[in-house]
Amino acid sequence: MLIGVISDTHGLLRPEALAALQGSDRIIHAGDIGDPAILDRLSEIAPVTAVRGNVDREAWTKNIPESDVLESDGVSIYVLHILEKFDLKPEAAGIGAVIYGHSHVPKQEMRDGVLYFNPGSAGPRRFHLPVTVGKLMVQGSKIRGEIVQLFP
Repeated sequence: MLIGVISDTHGLLRPEALAALQGSDRIIHAGDIGDPAILDRLSEIAPVTAVRGNVDREAWTKNIPESDVLESDGVSIYVLHILEKFDLKPEAAGIGAVIYGHSHVPKQEMRDGVLYFNPGSAGPRRFHLPVTVGKLMVQGSKIRGEIVQLFP
């Protein structure tokens, strides 16, 4: 299963991000969406799991949770926007990956057998950070991530 991961669009859904997410079986938006049309457009590619970010305060965001858990091929994936608000021991809870955004810094690391994955920001460029999305490949009980830079 291929899961596209996007975060921190802040109202801007770039065509390059859409192209990079094509072929996904599911898409995760890790918050700071900025415009409900973004979720509509992403759902044309694949089913979307989205969480609310710290700037998602408009009325349309009231039904978007601050965190969510989804299952993919037997792997539990926990999604939230700000990693510092994560208050579980994922390895004890059987979570295989923690997906987050907020920092705009793409990052992936394994800690105690759990993948911590931030796809970076696909929205307006901030500072000198790259514009990126992510991909998660789930096969059996294994999950691995890839950061996709949208511009060289």
